[in-house]
Amino acid sequence: MGNRGMEELIPLVNRLQDAFSSIGQACNLDLPQIAVVGGQSAGKSSVLENFVGRDFLPRGSGIVTRRPLVLQLISATAEWAEFLHCKGKKFTDFDEVRQEIESETDRVTGANKGISPVPINLRVCSPHVLNLTLIDLPGITKVPVGDQPADIEQQIRDMIMQFITRESCLILAVTPANTDLANSDALKLAKDVDPQGLRTIGVITKLDLMDEGTDARDVLENKLLPLRRGYIGVVNRSQKDIDGKKDIKAALEAERKFFLSHPSYRHIADKMGTPRLQKVLNQQLTNHIRDTLPAFRSKLQSQLLALDKEAEEYRGYRPDDPSRKTKQLLQMVQQFSVDFEKRIEGSGDQVDTVELSGGAKINRIFHERFPFELVKMECDEKEMRREISYAIKNIHGIRTGLFTPDMAFEAIVKKQIIKLKEPCVKCVDMVIQELINTVRQCSNKLECYPTLREETERIVTSHIRDRESRAKDQVTLFTHYDVIRKGWLTINNISIMKGGAKEYWFVLTAESLSWFKDDEEKEKKYMLPLDNLKVRDVEKSFMSSKHIFCIFNTESRNVYKDNRTLELACDSQDDVDSWKSSLLRAGVYPEKTTTVESETTSTTDNFSMDPQLERKVETIRNLVDSYMAIVNKCIRDLIPKTIMHLMITNVKEFINAELLAQLYSAGDQNALMDESQEQAQRRDEVLRTHQALKEALAIIGDISTSTVTVPLPPPVDTSWVGGSSGGRRSPPPSPTAPRRMSSGQRPTPRGAPPPPNRPGPLGPFNNSADSPQAPSRPNRAPPSIPR
Repeated sequence: MGNRGMEELIPLVNRLQDAFSSIGQACNLDLPQIAVVGGQSAGKSSVLENFVGRDFLPRGSGIVTRRPLVLQLISATAEWAEFLHCKGKKFTDFDEVRQEIESETDRVTGANKGISPVPINLRVCSPHVLNLTLIDLPGITKVPVGDQPADIEQQIRDMIMQFITRESCLILAVTPANTDLANSDALKLAKDVDPQGLRTIGVITKLDLMDEGTDARDVLENKLLPLRRGYIGVVNRSQKDIDGKKDIKAALEAERKFFLSHPSYRHIADKMGTPRLQKVLNQQLTNHIRDTLPAFRSKLQSQLLALDKEAEEYRGYRPDDPSRKTKQLLQMVQQFSVDFEKRIEGSGDQVDTVELSGGAKINRIFHERFPFELVKMECDEKEMRREISYAIKNIHGIRTGLFTPDMAFEAIVKKQIIKLKEPCVKCVDMVIQELINTVRQCSNKLECYPTLREETERIVTSHIRDRESRAKDQVTLFTHYDVIRKGWLTINNISIMKGGAKEYWFVLTAESLSWFKDDEEKEKKYMLPLDNLKVRDVEKSFMSSKHIFCIFNTESRNVYKDNRTLELACDSQDDVDSWKSSLLRAGVYPEKTTTVESETTSTTDNFSMDPQLERKVETIRNLVDSYMAIVNKCIRDLIPKTIMHLMITNVKEFINAELLAQLYSAGDQNALMDESQEQAQRRDEVLRTHQALKEALAIIGDISTSTVTVPLPPPVDTSWVGGSSGGRRSPPPSPTAPRRMSSGQRPTPRGAPPPPNRPGPLGPFNNSADSPQAPSRPNRAPPSIPR
């Protein structure tokens, strides 16, 4: 080939093929190779056995090759075989090789003549072979046999296509000489995937079985039915020779004598035969590898670059180093904390484009699901009025009341508020479930350390469950009738000498208004009874951004310490209106406002059987509507804030401040950082793959890409091959044509295409500089080989 580097190309590809097959899909590279394609009993297996010089392939009737066989031939001083699935076991008895192929085939496909695309990798080292990598594929069949599925033909074609569609694959199309070459299934498949003929090499077998007086001279000279890379003829052992255990060396010698003695082939005898085919394939594959070398190198470099960072982390890795485990634990916990916060806050570097998760899903719960659940709580109007009328009558008892009773309003509102508990608790449950899902998603990065992942999930989930009870208790308080309202307010009229305005947590009940230092409600600052209190607006000062209202005593007494009024400030006018409504519910009426009863008693209903009761029902119904609208607005606002404070923010703070400490107290830190078996395998695979890629690039880098090789032959007219995709078929032979082709009889079939103007010598003729070119015959139409 011109330099040693080029001679090492095929063994290099073999080593890469073994490495990548053993580690699965770590490196998705199309390695250059030769696929052997042909019909059943075309002689594919015999050609391969002739290459090796040994009987090692299964024999029999019907479909014998049922799994692809990746055959790596390596020139060596000793002779032995090795399977990739039995790595390390060397076979010197080739009968055992055949048995192993049969048993491995049955293991995957069963004994019912089924097929499988899973390849068997076999390496044969021998001093009698040249470096080659071939794939023996199942023969193309037409009719199912035995328990084979009805679509066996399509299955085999699909399997063959998986290999020959790759641009890096050369196609060895094997066709017996005693069949019609124009209808060769192997050549049709090759034409479908390689219309320019850049990768197709023709092989003609069974030349010795042609009828006396016929030959395939014009085919082998590539003048009849030409291919760009041409044809090579071989003579295999007959079935009688195989049954009689005829030695392959003797068969090769008989093949050589056949070509030297046959009058039609003696002038091209040195271009025919199995040794010549093996040498041509070696040169063609080597040249093909050289041609694909730039793209191949680019793929190797991209794979290496993708593994560089991960391999650097694994290099020098010591699993039992305590300092490494401590450092890794800190990094993992910190990464978990960062991932959790990013998923909740929505600033993650890996944005999910498939579904909502984390903070986005919680936001949807707060602003879509929870309000929807509240809306579903609407009551039946007739049922509501019936309940109000019964409540009024039951409160009056035996007497007929003059005024609308407050207790009826309280009884109806209490029932309505209690109904709000279910959607509020459901909202808490949905948020908790999403928090737990987020914890599990963040812990996926800890899968390398199963114990650490399990403990982290347990600790954080347990804390979330602990906070669940606290959040539900708080939510229940909001839906309890005795507590009308809770929230932050600022006492605005505290003198500067006493500290100035301060913010407190206020709790309004039907009896009192209390305020605490914070929302934990442990330190009560003051409790103000609601007797004789009223509320009025206070004009907003020019310098203040707060909205203020005040509470005062109608008997001109001090409300709070030395203050006749208690000025309370909110951030917005809506908050002021909401608090005033809540105070109205508690019986603290606005200044200069008449009672509701006096306003509503003027309403009459001439059509009611009991006008007085109807007025009372209408009054309470309107009050319930107004009050429940306020309550719904408050609940819709307070529940998300409460959950956010008691659950989400608290869990984030727990992960940041407490998780690491609890992991340390949970048990043995070394056990926490024991890596999984899958991680250890992954580390070994990455390091082996990375090293294989580096070695491959180093070897490729030493190869001289300026090596002189024979250029590809010029294009030829291959329209005679009927492509299956286009549905074209070769024209039938003339009825007057002889049954076999001979050198003296070359009739012109009807409709046969004319030969090309320059049917250049291909394949075997182009592999040596001194090969003579066969004369062209432009004035004669080429006959086809009849059936």
